[in-house]
Amino acid sequence: MIKIVALVLVLGLSGCIETRFESPLGDNIETCDAHWKGLWSGDKPESNTPGAFWIDDDCRFTVLDQPEKGGPFKQIHVPVNYVHDGGKDYLVIADNVLKGLVEVKPPFGIDPVPAKSYFFARYRAHGDRIDVDTVDDANVAKLIIDGKLQGTVSKTANELHVYVRGDRSQMLEMVRHDSIFIAKADTVLYRIKQTPADYERSVIKSQQGAKKP
Repeated sequence: MIKIVALVLVLGLSGCIETRFESPLGDNIETCDAHWKGLWSGDKPESNTPGAFWIDDDCRFTVLDQPEKGGPFKQIHVPVNYVHDGGKDYLVIADNVLKGLVEVKPPFGIDPVPAKSYFFARYRAHGDRIDVDTVDDANVAKLIIDGKLQGTVSKTANELHVYVRGDRSQMLEMVRHDSIFIAKADTVLYRIKQTPADYERSVIKSQQGAKKP
């Protein structure tokens, strides 16, 4: 279930299909969006499905991961950034902060290997739900092939690796004018109205109950 959390963080990264960006999204990058404060999961609260993340009052983004079913949770801190532009909201995360959470290989075919690259997503927060639009990898690849964006594309039968080049201002112009995101939200997050400790207890309890005949 941590993969749902990872999907939010790396915005669709699968290892076989991915899009990374050379620069962050503009200069006005924030480390907090109060809409995200609380406990969130990719499943509805009543599901008791393991895998969630917690944004505390100081806006620290912490993944709650359960390595083994029925076992204790561990907490992994991941820096996440936010950008607001033109009435739209975006997530920005550097790939080098994801080590220890998911395996992130260097950008495919980029030499020399950059110290870091970035993942983007667009989101809409409303109450106890956040809709996330991940990057449309195929469309970004087409934009590069057509010469509308600068970058590289490597495609085989089962893999697609896209790397978009440009500075901060070019990244911002790109999200303003190019269709780089999935048209309809492909990830929905739900607020869980529990503390992390209560959430952990309820998940473990439901798993222990499932073992009984």
